[in-house]
Amino acid sequence: MIKNFVEELTWRGMIQDCMPGTEEHLLEAMRLAYVGIDPTADSLHIGHLVGVMGLKHLQLSGHKPVALVGGATGMIGDPSGKSDERNLLNEETLIHNQNGIKAQLSRFLDFDSDAENAAIMVNNYDWMKSFTFLEFIRDVGKHITVNYMMSKDSVKKRLSSESSVGMSFTEFTYQLVQGYDFLHLYREKQCTLQMGGSDQWGNITTGAELIRRVDSGKGYGITWPLITKADGTKFGKSEGGNIWLDPERTSPYKFYQYWLNTSDIDAEKYIKIFTFLSREEIEALIEAHKETPHLRILQKRLAEEITTMVHSKEDLDNAITASAILFGKSTSDDLKGLNEQTFLDVFDGVPQTEIKASDIEEGLDIIAALAEKGGFLKSNGEARRALKENSISVNQEKVQEGYKITAQDLINKKFVLLQRGKKNYFVLRIS
Repeated sequence: MIKNFVEELTWRGMIQDCMPGTEEHLLEAMRLAYVGIDPTADSLHIGHLVGVMGLKHLQLSGHKPVALVGGATGMIGDPSGKSDERNLLNEETLIHNQNGIKAQLSRFLDFDSDAENAAIMVNNYDWMKSFTFLEFIRDVGKHITVNYMMSKDSVKKRLSSESSVGMSFTEFTYQLVQGYDFLHLYREKQCTLQMGGSDQWGNITTGAELIRRVDSGKGYGITWPLITKADGTKFGKSEGGNIWLDPERTSPYKFYQYWLNTSDIDAEKYIKIFTFLSREEIEALIEAHKETPHLRILQKRLAEEITTMVHSKEDLDNAITASAILFGKSTSDDLKGLNEQTFLDVFDGVPQTEIKASDIEEGLDIIAALAEKGGFLKSNGEARRALKENSISVNQEKVQEGYKITAQDLINKKFVLLQRGKKNYFVLRIS
């Protein structure tokens, strides 16, 4: 059954531009629509998620999603929204990256079922690699004028930029190559809709124009707004760089924390874009959040939904457990249940010192661990006073003078967490 895709995206705030007639075209029958993804890494990051969510909503609306990996365009570089020409990739790297991207997309899109609208993945390198330069300028280039190409905002912005070193011919032809992708998919798969970020509007309209001029056909386009943050900082970035979907690049704990720490204004916007919750449920959450903003209802639900979707329920549970550790709401067993990366993420920036495994073989006295060996406290005397005040914890459990640290206390066979009071942490690393 066909559902109103444009209407769904509109209330979610996911439409910036929409060519006239697109909504009606999509309501008539099942259509194919594609989103291009740059294979510049073997993982997607959350900047790609709007496009992925768009494809998923398309599939849920009864249409067939096409994920186009830009193997050929990845070798060129897109000037849209960028001030510099990108690094070019070799074929081996592109293939590796494509495989990684498809594995991640499979968490969202149905590629494998027998459904008529099962998703497909294509790579524009497959149809561009044997296209000679002479064939391209004869069969494609002659249909689009330089005046038309120069009128695109992405081109004008680069050419007029004072800091820019200009634009290479390679980059200038990018819109023709992407436009040809649309024409190729229109011819080979009857794909009639291209979607992308608002910075892709010029490239999308060039593709629709090629379809009109070369095949007398009709192509449609939709763009979504580029996601921004209310405080002006860049969406999808943290101090450590991109927020990746690959757990090896960004741990589920850090991923969860990114969403948990969004502002109220952003959370209200993001929960519509990055979850599949219904309109009624989202509106109820927004109202509940407004009544008790200190409970951060929106942020918690957003972080839960998206962490489960990208990773798993188990990863979400681990992230919630890890988040509670800094607030003293956890046990020694909770700590020992963390994997090494999550432990290091939770205690990122906490002072550490290294001690030898032989130091704890027969038990390391807590005073030595705090002072002489560990260096957490300045002296044995300070360590004794702290112990008498009952302010010292080992792995978040209070200890007294005479306590000995043994291998039983190790987290992941290499860490011990010392704590004075509620917020003063120190990590012993066993080597």
